[in-house]
Amino acid sequence: MSPFEQDGTLRGFLLSGRWPESTREWSQLLIHAVRIASLPGLLPTSMVFGAREDRPDSLVPNAVGLLIAVGPVLGEHAVRPGAFAGEQPPALLMLHPPSETRPSLPECVAAASGCLLLPGIPDLGLDHRASWVEADLDGTVTSMINKVGVDPNEDPDTAVLAMLLAA
Repeated sequence: MSPFEQDGTLRGFLLSGRWPESTREWSQLLIHAVRIASLPGLLPTSMVFGAREDRPDSLVPNAVGLLIAVGPVLGEHAVRPGAFAGEQPPALLMLHPPSETRPSLPECVAAASGCLLLPGIPDLGLDHRASWVEADLDGTVTSMINKVGVDPNEDPDTAVLAMLLAA
């Protein structure tokens, strides 16, 4: 997983080798994304990233896809409902910079956080899965939760991501 930026702002991640195959592997990907989001100034506000199975072979020969910044959660350029109406991504991430994260431990003053939603089809017995991670500036993971059978309405981040998918 390689991050890329434009004008000093995190714009996405290039995935190489293979796609994550389990909730655990997606959680590991989220850990790396949150660690990168904790770097000062790289992520100016909470941002939504969508997974795309594009194969940018011209960039990296073994690339399998991208996690692309779709837009901020709030504000004039916020991601609008229906942004994923054409094609549902296999995963959505929401990353929060340290300025918009309330750390779970008082000694972690510059922690970033993130949420990953792996949408399922509950009517077919395929549950929604989610992961939440918090990491401080030195990369220490201060909190991590993985869950299968997620009700998106039980958490603000998953509710926003599910709303963007459903609209």
